[in-house]
Order: sequence, then structure tokens, then C-alpha cells
Amino acid sequence: MRYFITLSYDGTRFHGWQVQPNGISVQGELQRGLSLLLREDVQVTGAGRTDAGVHAKMMVAHFDSAKDIDTTQLTYKLNKLLPQDIAIQKTEHVDDDMHARFSATSRTYYYYVHTEKSPFDRHYSCELHYPLDFEAMNRAASLLLDYEDFGAFCKSHTDVKTTLCHVTCAQWHQTSPTTWYFEISANRFLRNMVRAVVGTLIEVGRGRMTIDDFRRVIEGKRRTEAGESMPGNALFLVDIKY
Repeated sequence: MRYFITLSYDGTRFHGWQVQPNGISVQGELQRGLSLLLREDVQVTGAGRTDAGVHAKMMVAHFDSAKDIDTTQLTYKLNKLLPQDIAIQKTEHVDDDMHARFSATSRTYYYYVHTEKSPFDRHYSCELHYPLDFEAMNRAASLLLDYEDFGAFCKSHTDVKTTLCHVTCAQWHQTSPTTWYFEISANRFLRNMVRAVVGTLIEVGRGRMTIDDFRRVIEGKRRTEAGESMPGNALFLVDIKY
């Protein structure tokens, strides 16, 4: 039988979602906890692979087991067993053809920035010390909806088979005079894509790149032409739809 787990985590101390040979991962912690509680070797598949330091307000993973599991009890016991920076919201039985990664139709990320020194935002938002034209950044961001090939924002030397993604939302939202977040939704994301998109939009906001330049970066499909990759601590996976 197949089971879905919905969870959230603070990625600060993790080397990302995926199991690493020499580092702690969210997937590794979850597999360890499930294997201990169910007394069998449990392999977990996640809806995505967040990078080191990246957080998830919502992540979905699936695992298979021959056992008829009391999902409410499993959720309770997992939360008692797992570290404080991982929380399980629910465990549920799903059809065998449901897949945490391939059945997902949409994923949404938020990237947070603040423009004034703040002791409270520093862990989960990127502090920027220069004026930004968010109106221009939003005009540039809207161009992402016109394209499907985002090779310009894909980390170099990765083994992805395609750089095609369907972006359905890309916009900046202001939450206070000094705080903003960038929202982006797509059917899939490339490795490092969101942080590279944000870094390139910030170049637009600083006046170092025009909106036409931003378009040329997308069409050029070369990572070297895009902006720098922004720090991972300000990035959150916030929603997954099936």
C-alpha cells in the first residue's frame, strides 16, 4: 500500500532534502524514523529536492508498505521521534498509482527579502542594502510566463534531461515598507532555478539590467548571462498541488 506524508521543515541545518553520503538530510531523517517505527526498511520519495539550507512550509513524500497502518498514530509517533525542525502534518493512504513527485501538477516557492537591518528577519530572509525598483522587477518577472525553456537559470553541469518548465505565476509582493517576497509557481523547477531567477530580477531592480536584457537572458539559455544565485536561507517551498 502507498502512503503520502505531508510535512514541513526548517532546512537550516540540513544538507538539503535528498540523502547525502556525508551530511544530514530531511529525507534521511524521515526514512530513519519510519524504518524504526514500522520495523522495516522504508524508502521515501519526495515531491522535490530542496537544496541545502532551503525550507519547506509544505513538502509531500510517499512510501510503500505491506502493512495496514494507523496513519493518525504514525503521524503522532513520527512527531515524537523526529527532531524539532521537522514536523509531520498528516499521513494518509493513497492509490498505488499516486506519486509524490510525478503526480504533482504545481509547486510554489516564496523568496523573502528585506531592505533594512532586522534581527528577526535575518535567518529566513535575505538582507539587501541597495534601493530596488520592484515595479520593474515585476514587469521583468511577468516575462517568465511567456517562455518554457529556463536553461539560463539551471545550475551548470547537472544531469537534467530537459530545461522546460511551465511557469504560471511570478510576482513580488510587499508585506511592509521594508519587506517583500517573490512568489513563483510552475509545474516543475530546475535545480537552483528560483534563486537564480531572483538574483537576475534583482539585477533589474538595481538598474544594472533592463527588462529587454532580462528577456535576452531567458532566450540565451546560458547560465553565465543570468544573475547570481541568492542565499538558500530565504527560500521556502510553500505549496504542492495534485
